[in-house]
Amino acid sequence: MSASDKPKDGKKSSAPQGKPSREAAGKPAGARPAGAKSAGAKPAGVKPAGAKPAGLKPAGAKPAGARGAPPARRAPSRGPSRVREDYPTVQAFVAIGANLGDAEAAVKAAMDALGALQRTQVTARSSLYRSAPVDATGPDFINAVVALRTGLDAEQLLIAMQRLETQAGRERPFPNAPRTLDLDLLMHGNSVIDTPTLTLPHPRMRERAFVLKPLAEIAPDKVPRVALSRVSGQVIERIRN
Repeated sequence: MSASDKPKDGKKSSAPQGKPSREAAGKPAGARPAGAKSAGAKPAGVKPAGAKPAGLKPAGAKPAGARGAPPARRAPSRGPSRVREDYPTVQAFVAIGANLGDAEAAVKAAMDALGALQRTQVTARSSLYRSAPVDATGPDFINAVVALRTGLDAEQLLIAMQRLETQAGRERPFPNAPRTLDLDLLMHGNSVIDTPTLTLPHPRMRERAFVLKPLAEIAPDKVPRVALSRVSGQVIERIRN
């Protein structure tokens, strides 16, 4: 063997020179080894560029059988909402008195009942007062005055007050008789009324300490000092509660 025929690494060739190996024998020239892929062939399972994964729908596509997205549901209501009424109101003042039964409880209940009238709310309540009957007989009266904001006109408010008196068991066997509840409309805005059923402002309000004292407590601008001085001799006591 010449020097050029010797392998450079010093090892002998596994096959004689000029004879094909067993692995190469029997294979045609140019045949690819088993499992080899041709250039450009894509591995198994690889999809062409831009192909969408299996199971994905095109953007905007609707599910099979769907007829459109269901309408959005509103949150469940937590109860009926109270709609605020807008109506013109006026300021009114009502005197409250009672001298039969549990007079204090009757006066307090009347305050609440007035505030529960349609389109009406109580904006101020005086203290309770005890007074001797004036031009009448019977036990001492429990008195108070409330201020209202009301959308009822004067006649409507008067009718509602008379209904409350009847519900409280008011009877009129004779003039100035003892009563379970007495409601007097003193003023209704700037109304000046003189009819057989209603006179405003109340014609005798400035003659009664049981009206002026509690009224001065919640609306001092409505009670002149001279009016208070004129009734100073009438016995009236503020109830501390």
